[in-house]
Amino acid sequence: MTIENDYRWRDGFPKIGIRPTIDGRRRGVRESLEEQTMNLAKAVAELLSSELKYPNGEPIECVIADTCIGGAAEAAAAAKKFKNAEVGLTITVTPCWCYGTETMDADPSRPKAVWGFNGTGRPGAVYLAAVLSAHAQKGLPAFGIYGEDVQDEGDTRIPDDVQEKLLRFARSGLAAAYMRGQSYLSMGSVSMGIAGSIVDDSFFQEYLGMRNEYVDMSEFTRRLAEGIYDPEEYTKALAWVKENCAEGPDNNPDHLQNSRERKDLEWETVVKMTLITRDLMIGNPRLAELGFEEEAQGHSAIASGFQGQRQWTDHSPNGDFLETLLNSSFDWNGKRAPYVVATENDSLNGVGMLFGHLLTNTAQIFADVRTYWSPASVERVTGYKLEGKAENGILHLINSGSAALDGTGEQEKDGKPAMKPFWEITDEEVDRTLRATEWRPANLEYFRGGGYSTDYLTRGGMPMTMFRLNLVKGLGPVLQIAEGYSVDLPAEVHDTLDKRTDPTWPTTWFVPNLTGQGAFTGVYEVMNQWGANHGVISYGHIGADLITLASVLRIPVNMHNVSAEEVFRPRAWGMFGTSDPESADFRACQNFGPLYK
Repeated sequence: MTIENDYRWRDGFPKIGIRPTIDGRRRGVRESLEEQTMNLAKAVAELLSSELKYPNGEPIECVIADTCIGGAAEAAAAAKKFKNAEVGLTITVTPCWCYGTETMDADPSRPKAVWGFNGTGRPGAVYLAAVLSAHAQKGLPAFGIYGEDVQDEGDTRIPDDVQEKLLRFARSGLAAAYMRGQSYLSMGSVSMGIAGSIVDDSFFQEYLGMRNEYVDMSEFTRRLAEGIYDPEEYTKALAWVKENCAEGPDNNPDHLQNSRERKDLEWETVVKMTLITRDLMIGNPRLAELGFEEEAQGHSAIASGFQGQRQWTDHSPNGDFLETLLNSSFDWNGKRAPYVVATENDSLNGVGMLFGHLLTNTAQIFADVRTYWSPASVERVTGYKLEGKAENGILHLINSGSAALDGTGEQEKDGKPAMKPFWEITDEEVDRTLRATEWRPANLEYFRGGGYSTDYLTRGGMPMTMFRLNLVKGLGPVLQIAEGYSVDLPAEVHDTLDKRTDPTWPTTWFVPNLTGQGAFTGVYEVMNQWGANHGVISYGHIGADLITLASVLRIPVNMHNVSAEEVFRPRAWGMFGTSDPESADFRACQNFGPLYK
């Protein structure tokens, strides 16, 4: 049994239920529609299974109802089948009129969408309107999918605009369904008074359907002292680290620098901490063989956070190495899905990382939204005039070293820098990523216990999305999103600006796309409106998917620069206003309330 395959994914994944609904009238009506309706369901299942993958790289699974659904009895039979098959979301498809409340999916906590075929032979669009009305009236919001162009009767082709909405809903619904029943593991408590690391169990329970697990950081001390990790894997891991993780220059003053013996001990400790963190999250059957049956179970954690500062890092090596490597798409065991580990136990940024990872299957960058550099400031300090995408200013995204190594941009798509799912990454790209990274002895003024911080520079030209989940008293969770690009600066300009913060940490120079409206009138305004000190950076422009996921979970979005044409929310959101969708989003989320409350 391998921990990365059989054991890590032992609980499986949610499936998508496909519900072919039909006009229940017999004696010619239903019979004439059976084949077309079921073929539509099969076409949707084929599309989703061919285009989407689970985090382990396997194609997603669809479950089609045994019969077309013409009334309440068949709806109940489909619901029973879906429950037994662990279906986490449903898509209802039909080319015709059906009986709305009799055929609808009435599960209150399962994300749901309805595709009403745009054809003139039978009124699929009439059913779509009727059943979406029923969903709204019963407080069970559903996504409505209706193609722009009329199709001929019997056509089972899925138009491009319908495909886009089916895939967007499926990605978001799967993300929501997979989080349900999983855990967030808090390793330690609140770091340096950072509000995001005050883990709000009500938020996790009511909005995400997740449980919260907690261990004190003394559990690391215990496992280190008692050897509660796989010694064979540790030997393998340390050898890999010595071969592949280049130690960079020590920037500490001579009188503060640790001895070579101490630095080697720190390497050994941070490697063990990485193993321990992974085992705390998902468990490890090898521990049971070593006599640690309880520890072998893990905490069923899909995401976690490491407090570190300051109680741990004032005495022991910091968590930068464990966070960086676990967040990356590979380690000494080869390429694998990233683990989600938040720096400073910022659980809200950890949830954002989880959102991004589940929507894209890629690694996520955790960073401080550290500095807005105006064109005038850059020119004053360096003599360089920003140009191209950076001409209106840049954001310096940098943290003490927890950013996933994938963030170097040494992976490529079509010859351009990228971040990819682990199954698309080549061995050469892994090697390039490692060569582009140095592991710098930690700044001992910040981290008295030592350790190693990641040092790399993200390549420019990558489409990226920066986002952040915030909690507001009286309002609840809100999400903010900024699509944009990583940018390159001349080496001497980067070096000058970087040294003003900490040159031992990883840097991403980011520019949001400006729209001239709201928070996106300027780069400064994006920084000025950012809700916390941290943000998540995901490869690609995934803002539309984040908006859809947020609406599934009833989390409003307070700022974004996604085009209106790409925004896809449940049809009932329009009942709260159409001229100001942002305000309507807040009202709809407040009205329907958390998904699992």
